[in-house]
Amino acid sequence: MPATSNAQHHDTRRRADAERNIAAILDAGLACFATNPDVTMIAVARAAGVGRVTLYAHFPSRQALLEALMAHAITQANQALELETPDGQPASQALAQLISSSWRVLDRHRSLLAAATRELGLARVRKHHDQVLDRVDRLIQQGQDEGSVRSDLPRSWLVTTFYSLMHAAADEVDTGRLPQAAAANALQATLLSALAPTPPSNPVTGGSSRSPKGGRAGQRSRAGG
Repeated sequence: MPATSNAQHHDTRRRADAERNIAAILDAGLACFATNPDVTMIAVARAAGVGRVTLYAHFPSRQALLEALMAHAITQANQALELETPDGQPASQALAQLISSSWRVLDRHRSLLAAATRELGLARVRKHHDQVLDRVDRLIQQGQDEGSVRSDLPRSWLVTTFYSLMHAAADEVDTGRLPQAAAANALQATLLSALAPTPPSNPVTGGSSRSPKGGRAGQRSRAGG
């Protein structure tokens, strides 16, 4: 085999090995962070079946690993949400399903979220959710067009409300203030109520027969005059 072919074959094999190692590290990282937000890099390497040097070659810091794990988790979540909230449904129904599905995903990754928020910061964590929030934004716009979602507030604010309440629920569960079993129903009730159209205000009616001027007292006064 020519030297060039040997080199190409070696490069192809090395890339395949690297891709397998990265996939193993990401899968192991999700599993490790699911149970312990303070898991060490060495523990992740051990769970992935790779050496410390290999782990740091792909992810030179804990922050780099967390960035990759957040991206990996969100990609998986978005794929699942696409299957669970197909297009063509009324927005109100799709939003209700999306709330339940999103909570199941978030609940599974609460420890990873806690670690990422602490070490990457709120802005980076929010940025990782852009894929999912684009879906929320589209459904809210659809609901506003259908009349099932309020339109008196900016759509961006309603998207932020969805995101913030989801993550507030995760915090409440973590601290024990909200039972895990009650979180999904609490989110459904709170978010669907917050997104619902505001009822029209009652119009002001004109002269009532009981008003001072048009009432019986007024009539007696006019009669006496």
